[in-house]
Amino acid sequence: MIRSRIALATLISGTLDALFASGMTLAKGKDVGAVWRGVASGPFGDGAKDWGLGGSLLGLGVHFALMALMAAVLGMLLRQPRIAAVNWAVIGVIYGLATYLVMYGIVLPWRFGSPFPQTNGAAIASALFAHVVLVGLVMSWLFRRTPAPA
Repeated sequence: MIRSRIALATLISGTLDALFASGMTLAKGKDVGAVWRGVASGPFGDGAKDWGLGGSLLGLGVHFALMALMAAVLGMLLRQPRIAAVNWAVIGVIYGLATYLVMYGIVLPWRFGSPFPQTNGAAIASALFAHVVLVGLVMSWLFRRTPAPA
């Protein structure tokens, strides 16, 4: 049953986050495909930025793989009785903040050398919204709303 919860959380949060990132990119008048090729360049190197549609699709695959990892970690955390006893919204906010700190404090600086913390207020707000609301709160709510195994 935990696998189905992880899959559902991955699908819904991953889709919401991908739509949000794509929409924000379009609102800035930028190339959505380039964003996803940039995501692909994380594990596959800078050459992925020149891979066209295939690189964009690969970037979406990387995005959903990261979402699956985030969902799996939250699912394992929620198996701990002390954590499971905490209100789902509190867990969601804390987990969303944690995923933001890991992504922007460890992953991006390690791979791309990007500075942390960010200094652009709009970029920080956007990233926090995505991580706290679309990942943390949505995943936590989904884990709590999906029936537990009998």
